[in-house]
Amino acid sequence: MGEKASTAGAALTEALRADIERLLTAEPDVRADADDSVHQMRVATRRLRSVLRSYKKLLDPDADNRIRTELAWLAAILGVARDAEVRAERFADLLDRYAAPDSAALEAAHDRLVRTERDRYTAAHGEVLAALDSDRYREMRRELKKWRKSPPLLESVAGTPAREVFDRVLRADRKRVRRLVRAEPTVTPTDRVELLHDIRKSAKRLRYSCEAATATLGDTAADLGKRAKNLQTVLGDHRDAVESHDALRARAAAARAAGEDIALLETLADAEDTAAGRCLTRYPAAAAAIDTA
Repeated sequence: MGEKASTAGAALTEALRADIERLLTAEPDVRADADDSVHQMRVATRRLRSVLRSYKKLLDPDADNRIRTELAWLAAILGVARDAEVRAERFADLLDRYAAPDSAALEAAHDRLVRTERDRYTAAHGEVLAALDSDRYREMRRELKKWRKSPPLLESVAGTPAREVFDRVLRADRKRVRRLVRAEPTVTPTDRVELLHDIRKSAKRLRYSCEAATATLGDTAADLGKRAKNLQTVLGDHRDAVESHDALRARAAAARAAGEDIALLETLADAEDTAAGRCLTRYPAAAAAIDTA
C-alpha cells in the first residue's frame, strides 16, 4: 500500500473504487440478461451501500445520504427480479427431488410454482431495464464515476491514520452483531425469525466493512470477515428456507381453493421446514465465532 493509503480518506477511496467498479461493470450483463447478472449487480449495490453506511463518518453526510438513498432504490428494483429468480430455481430443485417424474401433480405444481416465478422474473427484469434507462440511474452512475477518484471526503477526518479509523469501524460493526446475538436467546419464537434476519444483515455489514478494511488491517480484518460471511451464509440459508416454506404454504392454500390436489405442495413445504431447522443447527457455532473471537 502506498503512502497515501495510510490515511483513512485514501484507504476508503481505494475500497470504494473497487466496489463502484463491481456495480458499473455488472450493468452490461444485466442488460443482456446474462446468467446470474441481476444477482451480481444487486450484491454490488448492497455492498457499496453497506460500506458507505459503515464508513459514513469519513464522508460528507448530505452526499453520502443521497447516494445511499439511490443505491437503496436500485437494490429494491433488482431485488424483485432476484427474488423471483431464486424462488424459481429453488422450486425447480424441490420438484426434481420430491415429485414423481411425468406425473400430473408435477405438471400442475411446476405451473403454479416455477412458471409463475419465471414470469415474475421476466416482468421484473423489464422493470430493471426501465430503471437502468432512467434519468435517475444515469445521474447516480455519473456521480459514482466521480466518486471512483474523488469521493466527498470530510477533510477534518480524511487525514486520520487509516488503521485507527478502520479498526474503530470494525469494532463498532462487530459490537452490533454481538449485541443482537446475545439478545437472540431472550426473544419469543415468533420474534426469533426476524431477529435472526437482523443478525444476518448485521453480519453482512460486518463482512463488507472487514473486506473494505483488509488492505489496511490485513489478516485481522480478513479473518473476522470470513467469520462474518459464514454467519451471514448460515442465516441466509435459513431465511431462504423460511421464505420458501411460507410461499409454498400460500400456494397450497390457493391450490386448495381451486380444488387442486395439494399433497405435493405440502410435501415441499415440509421439506423446507426441515431445511430451515437444519440450517439453525449450524447457527450456534457460527455466532460464537463472532461473539468470542
